[in-house]
Amino acid sequence: MELSHDKIAAYKNEILNLKHTMPKMAEAYHEFTGACFRDGELDEKTKQLIALGIGLFANNELCTFYHMDEARAKGATDAEIMEAVAVASAASAGHALSQGLTRVQHNLQ
Repeated sequence: MELSHDKIAAYKNEILNLKHTMPKMAEAYHEFTGACFRDGELDEKTKQLIALGIGLFANNELCTFYHMDEARAKGATDAEIMEAVAVASAASAGHALSQGLTRVQHNLQ
């Protein structure tokens, strides 16, 4: 777990550097993501679980660690986190299957 925290800390340090080199862009990104992750029709925990699933699907190690930690901070249990992992796995498998059926199988016939 320490390695994941090191990677998150390194990312946050680079965000600070981005604020120095591209302040308007960094501020706009921060405002956008902040608005997206605030409570709305979905609560903050649910949004973090969604982001965890997307991080897994995108094979983004940093986002996976970050959103897992954020989901926990918003009250997600280990069982909820692993259920999000299972849903991401099912959606990923469905993605591959749908593309295989519509691109490959369809063209074999």
